[in-house]
Amino acid sequence: MVDGKVVVVTGAGSGIGREFALAFARSGASVVVNDLARGAGGEGFMADAVVAEIQAAGGRATASTDSVAEAASATRIVEAALDAFGRIDCVVNNAGILRDRFFFNMSVDEWKAVMDVHLNGAFYVSRAAAPHFKSQGGGSYVHMTSTSGLIGNPGQSNYAAAKLGIVALSKGIALDMARHKVRSNCIAPWAWTAMTASVPTDTPEALARMEKLKTMEPRKIAPLAVYLASDAAAEVSGQVFGVRANEIYLFSQPRVIRSVHRSEGWTPESIAEHAVPAMRTSFYDNVPSPTLTTWDPI
Repeated sequence: MVDGKVVVVTGAGSGIGREFALAFARSGASVVVNDLARGAGGEGFMADAVVAEIQAAGGRATASTDSVAEAASATRIVEAALDAFGRIDCVVNNAGILRDRFFFNMSVDEWKAVMDVHLNGAFYVSRAAAPHFKSQGGGSYVHMTSTSGLIGNPGQSNYAAAKLGIVALSKGIALDMARHKVRSNCIAPWAWTAMTASVPTDTPEALARMEKLKTMEPRKIAPLAVYLASDAAAEVSGQVFGVRANEIYLFSQPRVIRSVHRSEGWTPESIAEHAVPAMRTSFYDNVPSPTLTTWDPI
């Protein structure tokens, strides 16, 4: 479905990103495998190993070991696609890290590190590709979000803020670049990876959730990313999808659901007496994301 296209996948040295790179290559795309991580023992970049795997199977790929967290290095990731393959058709913003800690203990460095990789990184790489998409009259962005941002999870306020920010970034890109036939969508994945393995399991509920997560394979996420990069998805933009084993979800987006009015205007007292009681039945429960996906993966 993406034969002849050139795709940049960030954070593609392992986990979901690796599965994306392999799937795109199998579907005919040339792939820039971006990852700055080194393999076990610190010898060799993981991106190089994925490139070798793709090339051994007859695919086309090149490695990039630049960081997404700085504008200059993110630009070099896009330039790697142009240098190797002469164009760029899709950016998959997958690179990520975790620095989990309860909000009241979170350091500024832990906040900034997650923001720099997830939210700033998604902007930097996307922005670097934008002029090329615009000039060629088409392109696709696939951004990885998370139910931590869409719904919420304890101990992840930095990650949740970044991931929900990515949804807003994607929506802005979809609106701003629609006239140039550029699409932007998000995927919230459920999968067991090295990154999710680092999530604390200090309660029975968290441990049970992690055991369930282990049954969800990263490769199950890849087909949706390939589809969103293909011409078959030409009319799909500004959406938020989820993949959980063999299930694909479409997430809702914020819309006005209730309204109350007083012709004389509001006071704090009338809000307490009238507005909030009228809306309370439509309030959302303050619960973490596992509470809303109680069934086993299908």
